[in-house]
Amino acid sequence: MPALQRSEALTRARQLQVHGYTVDLDLTRGEEVFGSTTVIRFGCTEPGSDTFLDLQPAALHRVVLNGRPLDPADLDGNRLVLSGLAAENELLVEAEMRYSRTGEGLHRFTDPADGAVYLYASCGPDMAPQVFPCFDQPDLKAPFTLAATAPADWSVIANGSGGRTAEGRWEFAPTLPISTYLVTLVAGPLHSVYSEHDGIPLGLHSRRSLAADLDREAAELFEVTRASFDRLHELFDERYPFGRYDQAFVPEFNWGAMENPGCVVFREELLFHSAPTEAERESRAMVVAHEMAHMWFGDLVTMRWWDDLWLNESFAEYLGYRIAAENTRFTGAWTSFAVKRKGWGYDADQRSTTHPIAMRSMDSVADALVNFDGIAYAKGASALRQLVAWLGDEAFFAGINEHFARHRFGNADLADFLDALATTSGRDVQGWAERWLRTSGVDTLRLELAYEGDKVVSAELVPGGTRPHRVGIGVFDGQAPALVLRDRFEAEVEPGRRTPLPQLAGAPRAALVLPNHGDLTWAKIRLDADSWQTVTESLAEIEDPLVRAVLWENARDLVQDAELSPGRYLDLVAAQLPDEPVDSIVEAVLTFARQRVIGSYLAPADRPAAHALLGSVCRTLLARPGAGEGLRLAALRGAVENAQGEELAELQDWLEHGGPGVALSSQLRWAALGRLAAGGVIGEERIAAELAADPSSSAHEGAALARAARPERAAKEQAWQELFSGVLSNHLLTATSQGFWQSGSEELQQEYLERYFAELPAAGRRSDIVARALGSALFPAGWSTPEAVGLAETCLAGEELTPALRRVLADRLDDLRRAVRIRG
Repeated sequence: MPALQRSEALTRARQLQVHGYTVDLDLTRGEEVFGSTTVIRFGCTEPGSDTFLDLQPAALHRVVLNGRPLDPADLDGNRLVLSGLAAENELLVEAEMRYSRTGEGLHRFTDPADGAVYLYASCGPDMAPQVFPCFDQPDLKAPFTLAATAPADWSVIANGSGGRTAEGRWEFAPTLPISTYLVTLVAGPLHSVYSEHDGIPLGLHSRRSLAADLDREAAELFEVTRASFDRLHELFDERYPFGRYDQAFVPEFNWGAMENPGCVVFREELLFHSAPTEAERESRAMVVAHEMAHMWFGDLVTMRWWDDLWLNESFAEYLGYRIAAENTRFTGAWTSFAVKRKGWGYDADQRSTTHPIAMRSMDSVADALVNFDGIAYAKGASALRQLVAWLGDEAFFAGINEHFARHRFGNADLADFLDALATTSGRDVQGWAERWLRTSGVDTLRLELAYEGDKVVSAELVPGGTRPHRVGIGVFDGQAPALVLRDRFEAEVEPGRRTPLPQLAGAPRAALVLPNHGDLTWAKIRLDADSWQTVTESLAEIEDPLVRAVLWENARDLVQDAELSPGRYLDLVAAQLPDEPVDSIVEAVLTFARQRVIGSYLAPADRPAAHALLGSVCRTLLARPGAGEGLRLAALRGAVENAQGEELAELQDWLEHGGPGVALSSQLRWAALGRLAAGGVIGEERIAAELAADPSSSAHEGAALARAARPERAAKEQAWQELFSGVLSNHLLTATSQGFWQSGSEELQQEYLERYFAELPAAGRRSDIVARALGSALFPAGWSTPEAVGLAETCLAGEELTPALRRVLADRLDDLRRAVRIRG
């Protein structure tokens, strides 16, 4: 059956009121299936009518509606028709469900370190029916009462409070009303650490083989959790309503985290099995705050349908960065947002698949998963920064609290939210929303200055686009080694009208004039010639890291728009990055330079010299006196990732004797082994020996990448068969994909280029997560040629693509076309 359509959801929402679910899972039935017994109590506004239930069982054993048995054979794909409904109904369903290996449904993972088994439920869009039968749409909220039978040595946590009632038996109290996509359960021989804050019981959980990592990180995780609760309780009138607050770090999770009320699930990489940079710790703090903000935006008040996804993600994104910057030690969070997160959104907003922040036309739940993108997160958060700049904090949060009061434990849409804001602020927020939330694309703010001698005679900000902007203008004086902020003022920009900047008229010529000082809006900027010259000569001398982040993002954008050549960008990196002290900026610049500039925008013949340049920059950073550990780690990673030729011998030495003044963590060891495998220096024997010494799950992913990176024809064919046979879990699929194109002769790669586009459509039908991995991680981005564009266009024109695969392939094709234009 097709995915749930919006029209069907509207009909079912008018027809049904779900009073509650009782879900009892039997986790002792072996490696392939688990038992799922569910009782649903629901009312019907049209007695005698029909509806349908969503479920995807391995075997459907028994269905009873109001005491009347239904024929399990009537299941049609993922739907079971329920006919002759009463005003009040009780439905019993007994089934067996399949465990997932792709993070969709109830994911089962065997720890390679000790053989222990772990489970977690991922019930996001269209996945809950793989765990329990339900009416799977966000506006049919209900209390959930969960129970589970598990092996005797397991622990089980879920959304509700509760615990072990007998050996192997776990029962949980009913939740407050929540949507089906927010239900979860985590089980296995968990290692747990507990605390309490402000009357809220806190728990942290992981695999027992990661006990040392969890114990080491627990203090900081609890610290950020407490700070986030305190700040959100200051901002919101409604206290956290869901009882205890567990945070579980689980293996092979597809996202950064998931905001299940009372039991937030995180990808376990956030426990940092390897030494992290400060930027990675900062990012984790943001994610912790982001997920907690969802307890209000998404859980307390939930979108009616997936086109208002932004009501969840944009707000959580904005508050996650704001709380991290204002209420934790990670005061530079907005710098990371500017230099790392916004690029994700800018890219998405300039592709053919761009869409408004608040969409009007998400007709199917199949469209939902592909719209968890940079627009819903980064652009939405930037729009909210503009809204706060326009309304002010007091009016903004007054509107939010009014919104919560009106819709607590219910559902709402954009119109509801705007009505609450308009009520409390008295401003035309509907007009603002039409221009900001209902439009797509990126505006441009171009600075135009005219001089007489060293005096400014005219200064204007020239907008290109459809939105109003309130922006800061920063004016900087001096030259290396001291660039200082002379003045800062704000300007109101209206679309289609030049904005005079009288504060600059008659002023001395500045070294740099920066539109969007403070990064408060969503727009590309274009500097005047003098300012750009200052950037090329003195970017690293600017004291404010947020200003440097905005300017590095500007340089990135110029490359993407073919206004700055890849070679000139690399010259800027070589000149300015060695003096950059903030590791989040270093990481972002090195990643863009390696993956996009070298990997796609340069011709293959020019790539070795560019890798050598980046490697030299990294070694300069490593040797810089006084460099912090985070910066040195970022530089060491860059040195490893760009190693080639004679530098591969240096990697071997680091593997034997340790890195240059920085410990070579497990993650860095496997990165080095991947480079050595791609260079043909090591083979299966060395990979297997390293894996035997480090049997962690992250090592298995590193080994998968290294094996796929080997240049021999046999190694490529083995990796290809694993990728397209369906034997790999989601994370091993991604790791193998990431290694595949790192080596091989041009002739060999040409063969697989053609096979990729021929075989991708069938493979993409396995699941949405498989489609995203193969369509993105395995996409041959380095083949930025007209031939590759033609093959991708032919594939995209086929009718057999799933919505998820069609979207990700369209995005990658847009990126490929951009790369071809840049290469000329």
